[in-house]
Amino acid sequence: MPDRLAVRKTYKLYIAGAFPRSESGRSYPVTDPKGRFLANASKASRKDARDAVVAARKAFPGWSARTPYNRGQILYRIAEMLEGRRDQFTDELRHTGASKAAAAAEVDAAVDRWVWYAGWADKLDAVAGAANPVSGPFFNFSTPEPTGVVAVIAPDSPLLGLVSVLAPVIVSGNTAVVVASEPAPLPAITLAEVLATSDLPGGVVNILTGHRTEIAPWLAAHMDVNAIDLTGVPDDDVPGLQDKAADNLKRVFRATDDWTQEPGTARLTAFLETKTVWHPVGI
Repeated sequence: MPDRLAVRKTYKLYIAGAFPRSESGRSYPVTDPKGRFLANASKASRKDARDAVVAARKAFPGWSARTPYNRGQILYRIAEMLEGRRDQFTDELRHTGASKAAAAAEVDAAVDRWVWYAGWADKLDAVAGAANPVSGPFFNFSTPEPTGVVAVIAPDSPLLGLVSVLAPVIVSGNTAVVVASEPAPLPAITLAEVLATSDLPGGVVNILTGHRTEIAPWLAAHMDVNAIDLTGVPDDDVPGLQDKAADNLKRVFRATDDWTQEPGTARLTAFLETKTVWHPVGI
C-alpha cells in the first residue's frame, strides 16, 4: 500500500463562535520538543484582537443576564465534552513532552477543575455578597456583578493552566478574549472546538493564537476591554502592559498559581464589581 501524502493541518482562530482565518493570512508552525512538525496555527493580528473584543462585548449582555444556575449547567456540559475528548487532549499534551501518565493526569485535573468552577456559579452571590448592617430603617445589600470583557493572557500550561484562567472568568458572567499558549496552542484550539459544539453562546469565549508580545499590548490598550489577566506574561513585560491598561483604568490581575494545587476563590472574585443597594424597610 503506497504511503499517504501528509495532510498538514492549519488551525484557525475562534471568534464569535466561528473559526475564521487570521485577517493577515499568517500562520506559524507548531512543533514538539524535538522539533517535529505537528500543525500550523493561525497568527492573530491586531485586527483579529479587535474583532474578538467586539464579539465579546456583543455577547456580554446576554451572558451576564443568564441565571447563575444556567451558566453553571452550561459549564458543566462543557466539562462532560472535555471528558469525551480525553484521549485527544492526552495525545496533544504528550506532544508537548509530557509522558502518557502525566498527560492523562493533567487532562483529568483540567476536567475536575472545570467542574469545580461550574459548581460555583450559583454560590458566588452568597459568598461575595452581603447584607450590611446600617443605622436607620433601611436594608443595605451588596451584590457582585461581572466586570465585562476580560482579556486573558494564558500561561504555557496548555490545558490545566488555560482552564484555570478561563473558567473563573466566564462562570461569573464575564466574556473573554484569550491569548493561548504560544509554543503549545493545540489544546486551546481543541478546547475551542468543544466550546463551539456546546451550548455556550458564541462570543462568550474567543481564542487567539499567535505571538503574545504582538497581541497582548493591543488588548491591554483597548478601550473596550474592562480587565486583563496577565498570568501568562513574563515578568519583564508586565510593567509595560500595566501602563497601557491604566489608560482606561482596567482592572489588572497578576498571579503565579501552581496549577497542580487546588484552586481558591481569588480568581472567582478578581473580575467582579460590587453593587450596593439601599431599600427602605416596610416598602
